[in-house]
Amino acid sequence: MTQTFHARAALLDMDGTLVDSTAVVERLWLAWAAPHGLDPAFVRSVVHGRQGHQSMAIMLPDRPHEVNLAENAVMLATESGDVDGVVEVPGAAGFLAALAPFPHGIVTSADDRLLRVRMGAAALEVPDSPVTAEHVSASKPDPEGFLLGARRLGVDPADCIVFEDSEAGIQAARAAGMRVIGVGAGSAAHSPDAVVADLTHVTVAPDGDGFLLTLD
Repeated sequence: MTQTFHARAALLDMDGTLVDSTAVVERLWLAWAAPHGLDPAFVRSVVHGRQGHQSMAIMLPDRPHEVNLAENAVMLATESGDVDGVVEVPGAAGFLAALAPFPHGIVTSADDRLLRVRMGAAALEVPDSPVTAEHVSASKPDPEGFLLGARRLGVDPADCIVFEDSEAGIQAARAAGMRVIGVGAGSAAHSPDAVVADLTHVTVAPDGDGFLLTLD
């Protein structure tokens, strides 16, 4: 069934939405989790969409925050040096090109270095002024990042539409008062406004003071 959405701006997650980094994310996080005896299924359910130190706090709730921050810095550096298996989500390059005339940006739990490494590995252009881990005090599912993205674009949150794949990201967009398109079949479990298998199923066209997204 075809669905349409009018918006004035788009805010895009990176991992799982524009870039398929699942293989490297799960490989590195499962290696981190093994010495702690954590169940791999639990690890996979936690690490996607959040900043690393928050994932650590959920998985090891009794550990001091400063330890999580220090290990997260190491994890970010490790992730930035490993792009094995990182590829474009189908349709991402064309989708970014179609959005070029309109306000849009990335809101990611990655830091700026990791953002640029993964987008580069997938041969994708980075939109201006991405919101990364350095720019927020709270990770998704907190709405801070999406609200900052809307302010930078000069667009009311209600006029923004978000593309996300993870539970934390979809919750963050909802908390920001934004509509959400889930990317990938797994996103449907988190109740976005609509779901597409990948970005080849999205077209963008001018529409009045914004643009029209058509999902098929």
